[in-house]
Amino acid sequence: MMNVDVASNLHEVLGRLPEGVRLVAISKFHPNEYIEAAYKEGQRLFGESHEQELQQKVSSLPKDIEWHFIGHLQTNKVKFIAPYISMIEAVDSMKLLKEINKQALKNDRVIKVLLELHIAEEETKYGLTLDACRQLLEDGEWRQLENVRICGLMMMASNIDDEKQIAKEFDMAADFFDEVKEKYFKADDSFSERSWGMSHDYQIAVQHRSTLVRVGTSIFGPRVY
Repeated sequence: MMNVDVASNLHEVLGRLPEGVRLVAISKFHPNEYIEAAYKEGQRLFGESHEQELQQKVSSLPKDIEWHFIGHLQTNKVKFIAPYISMIEAVDSMKLLKEINKQALKNDRVIKVLLELHIAEEETKYGLTLDACRQLLEDGEWRQLENVRICGLMMMASNIDDEKQIAKEFDMAADFFDEVKEKYFKADDSFSERSWGMSHDYQIAVQHRSTLVRVGTSIFGPRVY
């Protein structure tokens, strides 16, 4: 029995999103019935970060769900999600990009990805610094990968209460997006996504040019481990 009103939570979040911003409902560690409740309300975009949990959900939930992989992805796990993943949101190395391309090719697919930036001040483990991201794009090896499509950037702001600092980090990411769009993706319409904003800061993120917000707790309640 669900003890969370997923439908009304979902509509509350959706009601706060301006036009042009999509919601990735973060469903990791939440049971299928919660996802089904959101699905019934029209939500089709969900985010997961563990390939085994994701595989179980993919096999048992409606086929028109668009799954985003949102956590840190190890190269040896790519093959498990390559057949069905819609987007991999946190690519932080050329090595991972090449592996996604290889597995996408095996599955006769083109997989959409976002490059993960490390902007937050705390020591998160993953993500490219702005300079490392510039270097990766400048090296140009990614241009040879025909089964991967780089569709934009993702990042997490510092997990703090200082809204000015959070806004500043979102602005850094947005400015950086403009820089690389102009330099490397000017003619590429698919390079358009800016994935930032989670339950605690998505209302700030949408004021700072986010196009995808990743919200779980505000919709599904605390995680069920």
